Amino acid sequence: MSQAQNDPPASPHDTAQFRIRRAFLLPLGLLLALSVALLIVTLLQGQSTGKIIVLSALIIPVAGIFLESATRSAEIGPEAITIHKFLRNRSLRYDEVTEVEAVVVKKRAFLSISSEAHFLIISNAYTDFPTLVQSLLSHVPDEVVTEQARKMAADPPVKSSDIVSCWIATTLMALILAVQLYGRF
Repeated sequence: MSQAQNDPPASPHDTAQFRIRRAFLLPLGLLLALSVALLIVTLLQGQSTGKIIVLSALIIPVAGIFLESATRSAEIGPEAITIHKFLRNRSLRYDEVTEVEAVVVKKRAFLSISSEAHFLIISNAYTDFPTLVQSLLSHVPDEVVTEQARKMAADPPVKSSDIVSCWIATTLMALILAVQLYGRF
């Protein structure tokens, strides 16, 4: 039985899916679209090769980050946690977990789930991160959870600076596109 996206599992036999926050994906997608539009306008206007190269160089990492973020999800299943990424998946069975650690830097939180052979890292970029952490910790053995992970799970930080930064970049790109189209601000 599968729960709706970002819903916690109702029982240990259910699966919960967590995705990267839409509040981040929306401005990132707009930034990508505006960047591509600016590149098209620049090409149509016959602008310098330097501008075209700089815009192309900007679009490549933005497109990569958007694609990676839009396709990333964490699945808390009855037997394992699975991280789905673009063209790849990695699972870690709960009975193989040797340590769950947390690192918090300012408002950025990372949860590291380790086994003898592999590890997974989950950040607080996921929607409903507190529920994700609680669900994960309810599946792993208590003795593998560090004190730092317990503290972070009790009060997970909420990060919004990445969203604000993305909206600022999107706004600036829209202004640049307007100037390119209309020749003034």
